[in-house]
Amino acid sequence: MKNTMIVAACAALSAGAAQAGGFERSGLPLGFMFEAGTYAELSYGSVNPSVSGQTNALFPGALGGAGLRSGDVAGSYSTVGLAFKTDLSDKLALGLTIDPSFGADVLYPTGSNYPLRGSNARLRGETLALIAKYKVTDNVSVIGGLRSVGIGGNVSLSTTTLPAAPGVPVNFYNASFGYTRDIGYVIGVAYEKPEIALRVGLTYASSTTHDLPVTGVALSSLGPVAFTSSTEVELPKSLTLDFQSGVAADTLVFGSIRWVDWTSTTLIAPNAGTANPLVSYSKDTITYSLGVGRKFSDAFSGAISIGYETSAGGVVGNLGPTDGFRSIQVGGTYTHENMKITAGVRYVDVGDATALGGAGSFSGNKAIGVGVKVGFTF
Repeated sequence: MKNTMIVAACAALSAGAAQAGGFERSGLPLGFMFEAGTYAELSYGSVNPSVSGQTNALFPGALGGAGLRSGDVAGSYSTVGLAFKTDLSDKLALGLTIDPSFGADVLYPTGSNYPLRGSNARLRGETLALIAKYKVTDNVSVIGGLRSVGIGGNVSLSTTTLPAAPGVPVNFYNASFGYTRDIGYVIGVAYEKPEIALRVGLTYASSTTHDLPVTGVALSSLGPVAFTSSTEVELPKSLTLDFQSGVAADTLVFGSIRWVDWTSTTLIAPNAGTANPLVSYSKDTITYSLGVGRKFSDAFSGAISIGYETSAGGVVGNLGPTDGFRSIQVGGTYTHENMKITAGVRYVDVGDATALGGAGSFSGNKAIGVGVKVGFTF
């Protein structure tokens, strides 16, 4: 039961994951380090979010007032991950993983009448981690390693005057943030009791700091002005508690609690004037998940879980007009000889948010994600 059910549980947690707090897309899952022998996996996820809003009563009537709709501002995206693990001895295992940790895709449609129409942002970041696991006893393991985190992207801001001069930009900013990397670390501990499929793990990942080179064009009183500069951003540290346990024959309960220090992350855009900061957060995020898995046969097992992320409240940034979520996800694993194929689907009820300095309201939004993972044991 243990090997099959662990994979099914991981499927429900990670396959087709939709964006969580801040701009995190994956939390560097380390379940592959607990597979037996030499193990390799390839994962793919695709997410289709739908996020829209409109101006509210706080938006000045002279500029169009309430009810100016944004259209769908969230772009679809896909992710690919790789992981490999091998045992160097009875006690020591070594693993390597590439994880699509961070990302954002935001575009305010030009055909709308929303004040920020034409603004867009694209952000990409991934983690390359070298992980070691050492069995202190038959039940206790320690995990640690180095993680190389990369981040970069581009932003274009266009604020228009409505309705007197629709389509005429009064503040324009276009910048490219060069891709940079920084080294952090991961450390954790796990307790296992194989006879009841029990595993409890606590993992800490350090923050990383990135000095991003910035080149772009900003509109001033003198017209468009090209600039070259730099800005520093800290990607947050995190603490994750994972657990799973058999509760009956062929049945497993699993879940996690994850804290991410998003209040430490602020992205200042050089020469952007009143658009600063591009990214900032008033509260850290805590994400919960809880699920149950069931082995139906030697070849097939499945799992279902729910997720919840607390809302920070207050005003959010225009480049990420969401706040918290609730989700439900199902996954299944098919096992044949040394191969495991896992597939999952996740529905996310995206939390309501207030943006545009308090004058924009985003509600009734959602995301649907699907994912596939193929693993081989050698």
